Amino acid sequence: MRFLTTLLALLLLPIRTLAGSMPPVQTVFIILMENGNWSSIKGSGNAPYINNTLLPLASYCGQYFNPPGLHPSEPNYLWLEAGTNFGITNDNDPAINHQGTTRHLVTLLQNAGISWKTYQEDISGAYVPLTATNAYAPKHNPFVYFDDVTGTNNRNWAYGIAHIRPYSELAADLANNTVARYNFITPNLCHDGHDSCSPLSNQIKQIDTWLAAQVPAILNSAAYQNGGALFITWDEGASSSDGPIGMIVLSPLARGGGYFNNIHYTHSSTLRTFQEIFGVPPPLGAHSSTSHTSQEILAVTPPALLGDAANATDLSDLFSQFGFSSVVKLPGGGMQLTAVGVIPGRTNLIQASSDLANWVSISTNVVGTNTFTVTDTTAKNFNRRFYRLAQLP
Repeated sequence: MRFLTTLLALLLLPIRTLAGSMPPVQTVFIILMENGNWSSIKGSGNAPYINNTLLPLASYCGQYFNPPGLHPSEPNYLWLEAGTNFGITNDNDPAINHQGTTRHLVTLLQNAGISWKTYQEDISGAYVPLTATNAYAPKHNPFVYFDDVTGTNNRNWAYGIAHIRPYSELAADLANNTVARYNFITPNLCHDGHDSCSPLSNQIKQIDTWLAAQVPAILNSAAYQNGGALFITWDEGASSSDGPIGMIVLSPLARGGGYFNNIHYTHSSTLRTFQEIFGVPPPLGAHSSTSHTSQEILAVTPPALLGDAANATDLSDLFSQFGFSSVVKLPGGGMQLTAVGVIPGRTNLIQASSDLANWVSISTNVVGTNTFTVTDTTAKNFNRRFYRLAQLP
């Protein structure tokens, strides 16, 4: 038996909760919009779908920024993929700005056997899109800047073609439940608000109208409803400001209900969150034969996070916490544990140990809500007791 490899919440007695514990997100969608300060979007009459439909369902950030002084677009897209801009401060094509490193997110995913795909609006899918075509711009597609994705600027590179797909294919992939686990979505230059385009000729309206037409297909998909998460953010602030910019998170596992915070975040926070969700790279000292999850080992040996992600606060506060919300000692010596942040309909396992080496199962169940309570009556027989919660595949 293997635990869900993405996340495990471990609670020790006396109570200690792992910082930044994420719930077991299975599928990630991220949509990148362009050049917008959050103050011009939140509450704007030009964005009724964002304000009246998405935000009441979502969790969102009040203080999310692009990395300090990082402009224009391209370096911010690279930062979301690698935690650095590689010294690039322009929007040049991959012919000039391509990178030979393999230290970036989708290669870590690929090496871990985790599927990924980017959906780029206005490309044909017949070749690796290394130059502008229609309203597609390479500067908004970070993956074409990495040699291991493109075969070093080879437009016929099969791996790049297979993973860089036209946005028009997303609808069928959602309907057929064949989307990858990591999905990076770039609208074209009109729909992402970069350009002012007719008939609306208003960048915020263009973004809002596109989201209203496209987001419901994601939210209604099996991939989203079974532990998915949709992140909607902007690359940078308007007029070369750093923001705050928008970060909206929708997920069955998010706090939702319009929850927001004012924690300081940057694109490094998003990259760190994705590495934690997918458990890449494996923590130092982890071996493929172990039955422990990445999150359990994370408590001892942190992983090699990409670039500035190592210095960032993750976005876990926007999610319901996967773990134990309370542990109560009962009069007879037993322990009552309440688990939260679980996915309804999935099998959950609670195990106990007195030495962190030998574990026994005290509860295996499937519940219809995101919380449940169990009692460990054997706790009275031990001087100390450790508990862990896992969700099985």
